[in-house]
Amino acid sequence: MEGTGIDPLFDFSGKVVLVTGGSRGLGRQMVRAFAERGADLIIASRKVEACEEAAAEVRSLGRRALAIGAHCGRWDDVDRLIEQAYDHFGRVDILVNNAGMGPEQPSDETSEALFDSVVNLNLKGPFRLAARIGKRMADGDGGAIINISSIASLTPMPRVVPYAAAKAGLNAMTVSLAHEYAPKVRVNAICAGPFLTDIALAWTEEMRAGAANALRRNGDPREIVTSALYLASPASSFTTGALIRVDGGAA
Repeated sequence: MEGTGIDPLFDFSGKVVLVTGGSRGLGRQMVRAFAERGADLIIASRKVEACEEAAAEVRSLGRRALAIGAHCGRWDDVDRLIEQAYDHFGRVDILVNNAGMGPEQPSDETSEALFDSVVNLNLKGPFRLAARIGKRMADGDGGAIINISSIASLTPMPRVVPYAAAKAGLNAMTVSLAHEYAPKVRVNAICAGPFLTDIALAWTEEMRAGAANALRRNGDPREIVTSALYLASPASSFTTGALIRVDGGAA
């Protein structure tokens, strides 16, 4: 946009972006990055107070923001989130399915409740969001959907099997919906490696100090931003159904 100092390819002025899990970690970094480039934000997570804090930051940047408390693994909550988003802004131009969890647990000790919880949040909810919002995008002015997957979906990792399986399903969903809602909607995924978000507080010092990848380190949460901006912007107009690895060069 002329006079703003923002590259036209990464100018989101007038766009509405919905980020699940947007109150902390990678989601919070993406929320901030979109707002800094002109977007209005819808921020969703289970803790509405945390969403309100993120929304306040967006408003301080001169953008509009809506905070919604929702469990993104439950379809009733997802449907309410969608309706509130459209009632408030009238549309969603970019959806970032970021909410997720990957608790480590021996496979033989994994309960049915934990399995269902992991699959619901990492696959079932994102499917509902992408399916319903993607259809509205396809029937309207188009849009972009970014699913935050994991390197665990591509690389063998013990003790997180339900999480890895759900993220592998998310990858398959990404490619399928890219074809279902083309050509007006682009659907891509970021396969994220280890990042030093708040979950890293539970890691050992050794785990935080390095990682088994080519760069031999964990990612700074800000390093997810450029990939998200690329996939959401006209810069990636010929990219859909892609799985972008942002993992430091995992084996």
